[in-house]
This record gives sequence, structure tokens and C-alpha cells, in this order.
Amino acid sequence: WDRMGLLVGERSLPVTKVAVALDATVEAIAEAHAIGANLLVTHHPAYLDAPGTFAPEASAAASPGAEVWAAIRHQVALMDFHTALDVSPRAARVLPGMLGLKFTGKFAEPLATSRRKGYGQLCEVPANDEAPETLSRLAARATAVFGRAPRVWGDPEAPVRRAVTCTGSAGDTGKAALAAGADVIICGEMKYHSALELSQAGLAVIELGHDVSELPLAAVLAEALMGAGVPDERIVMIDQSENWWYPEAVRV
Repeated sequence: WDRMGLLVGERSLPVTKVAVALDATVEAIAEAHAIGANLLVTHHPAYLDAPGTFAPEASAAASPGAEVWAAIRHQVALMDFHTALDVSPRAARVLPGMLGLKFTGKFAEPLATSRRKGYGQLCEVPANDEAPETLSRLAARATAVFGRAPRVWGDPEAPVRRAVTCTGSAGDTGKAALAAGADVIICGEMKYHSALELSQAGLAVIELGHDVSELPLAAVLAEALMGAGVPDERIVMIDQSENWWYPEAVRV
């Protein structure tokens, strides 16, 4: 069902500069063009279902093929690595490394074709002054690292010794984490009823936000581009960290 690789563009054209982002939005495509990039590499594909219409709109919400139209208009090729990045060994170390967790090298959902790849990283949570870390302190750490307050399910004072991390939508990984004996799953997002049921079954949930959990993967893409031969000075990161915001104070 997934779409990866070159979605829009002429394969034989030389690459001048590469822009890297989480999402291939019309705005990101225009920004890539403005900085002289003729290739935009993203984690999320510009589309999953093939667009039926193409029009110069500001978003796919107005025309499903708006990004394709923008890419062709600006002569910016679109390339994404969705699931391939999700299960890659490099991406597997991002969330555990940022949160100070010890990745065990095992996955809640391992790939049968490779021991080094999978989804849902099984991690050990280091103790805090010889006492087990608590859910509230781990959630506070996530807030400090990502600059966004997560949504948390579970007893704040519950000890957390084993965690599962996964970027984006958790899907069925929550059940796999529960089966693996994890105390908490740290993910991008989870459906309400899934989080409710899992938390009542003893698995705490820390929801970082879908994009919050995956924005750091853009750096993995940039590193892969350098490994493929693109010079560092020809790679530009597009900031998409301000797509939404929290009202810090509301007066009624």
C-alpha cells in the first residue's frame, strides 16, 4: 500500500541541490524551488492513493494532486522513503537516543527478513538515582527534549523499566508492546480507545505528536543523502516544526 522512491520527476536530470523535509507540502515544494533545489526528499509521500485531479491549489485538501502540480510547475522532483525509513537501523536509534533510553536491538514488531530492522524499539529505561524511573519524570524528559508537552496515559508515579518507542502512528504496536512486557510506549500518536484500553491493561502511553516524533528523521534522510554522494553543502533542511501550536493561556 505504501509509495516510496521517486514519485514525481525526470530520472535523467542532474541533481543541483536537495531539500529535505517531513512532508511534501505545496509550501515545502515552493520553498525548495526558492532555495535552488530541484529535488525534495521527504519521509511522508506526497500521496498514497493516486490523485484524480491536478490543480494549482495551496493544499491537497483543495485538490488531491496539488503537490504534484506544484512539483511539475517548479521543476522539483519528489522522492520519499516512508516505511523504509521507519524500519531502518538508523531511524531505530533516534527516539531512544534523544530520550536517553538504552535500545536493546530488539523490536516489538521485528522484520522476518532482517534482525537489524523492525518497528517498535524495545528499550531499557535507566534508573534514577538507583530507583526506577517514573512515568511523570520520563514524560517531563520528553517535554524538555522536544519542546512540546505530550499527552500521557497512566499513573504518573508508576515505575517504568522497559519502554517501546515508535515514530508516527502506533497502530498495533501498542498490543505488541504490551505482549513484550513493556511498561510504557512512546509514540507519535495513538487512537483514543487504543490508548484507553492499553493504559487500563497496564501499559502507559506517551503521545509525542505524529510530526514531533518524526521530524528528527529528516536528519537521517540527510545523512543517507550524503552517503549516496550528495555533498553536504547541497543539502538544505526545511523547517516544518511550527505547523501547529498550543494556546499557552486562554482568557474567557
